[in-house]
Amino acid sequence: MPDDFINFLTASPSSYHAAHTGAHLLHQAGFTHHTETDPWDAQPGGHYLIRGGALIAWHIPTQLPTNPAFRIIGAHTDSPGFKLKHTPDHTTYGFNQAAVEIYGGPIISSWFDRDLKLAGIITHADGTTHLYETPPLLRIPNLAIHLDRNPTLDRQHHTTPIYGTTTNPTSILPTNTCTHDLITVDTQPPGRLGTDHKLLAAGRLDNLSSVYPAITALIDAADAATDILILACFDHEEIGSATTTGAAGPILQDTLERTAYALGLNLDETKRAYQRSTCVSADAAHSIHPNYPTHHDPHNYPQLGHGPVLKINANHRYASTAETQAHWLKHCPESQHFVSNNNTPCGTTIGPITATRLGIPTVDVGIPLLSMHSARELCHLDNITALHKALTNYLVG
Repeated sequence: MPDDFINFLTASPSSYHAAHTGAHLLHQAGFTHHTETDPWDAQPGGHYLIRGGALIAWHIPTQLPTNPAFRIIGAHTDSPGFKLKHTPDHTTYGFNQAAVEIYGGPIISSWFDRDLKLAGIITHADGTTHLYETPPLLRIPNLAIHLDRNPTLDRQHHTTPIYGTTTNPTSILPTNTCTHDLITVDTQPPGRLGTDHKLLAAGRLDNLSSVYPAITALIDAADAATDILILACFDHEEIGSATTTGAAGPILQDTLERTAYALGLNLDETKRAYQRSTCVSADAAHSIHPNYPTHHDPHNYPQLGHGPVLKINANHRYASTAETQAHWLKHCPESQHFVSNNNTPCGTTIGPITATRLGIPTVDVGIPLLSMHSARELCHLDNITALHKALTNYLVG
């Protein structure tokens, strides 16, 4: 699994690529592609659709139980970075530069002095859209320390990448581009570190470290599961999820309702099925940092390589409840725990959004990372394998 995961990371430089790469894995496993304008297919077997940078899949058992339920895994395909602005090209003091907009909450300094490319989608005047990825193209250069011993960051001016000099005036976009949605990507390949080569340094571990185990768990669990299995890999989690492809949009609810109705369930039967259902929100967790240990709770902190993480928050920034925690621990008893330090604000996930929209009991889990939201994060490969196993156990029941 580690090598396959690394290949998945490499093939998924943007949320759009991640959705298509995941769809390819499902297709190879016998899942059928559908579009949302077609009549819904709830025949036994696996099905999937792509909406923008979101991937949704569902599997119907051969024999539907008398009291059907959904087993749902939610994750997200997007990662922080810099999005290319609508009119990006300009020149400054002899340099070709590209205007970018900060997407999500990246550790901005980690993006400086890296060889960057662009990835995402491009649309054309005829309405067609296609995936797009450049070779190494851009760099956000640091200012030499000799010129400023105590630099301060201006998020508008200091984050503008260069892509050439005015001796070769050119646009950063193809000539037939109408519109685009492109994000910066660090071109350095994923790298194994450590004496046992089990540490992995790579971009987009938040949250492809959950997306890949979720997809492979769905594939592995399909034949043995008796419930209706749902995988929802949303886009735009890093910016609040309030889009047509985000968790705050209707895409998961649409999938559940259309599946239920195609199976012959009425509204009351569908709502009853919700109450028999569960959801696992899979998103990266914060490993304790050996150089900054006081930023974690001294008694509830995860470590790299010690198993998946169960995430808990009294203010429900995570969706885990006492009941859903117990349900998860049945499938992953080796789970570590993350509860935030009271002096440190807690992040959130798609879990509370999904639980609030649908009323389905939800638990938040993930694998621990160092350097979350850096251009290059760090995880332990054993955790990828362990999360895959736990998610498979959950889906099978």
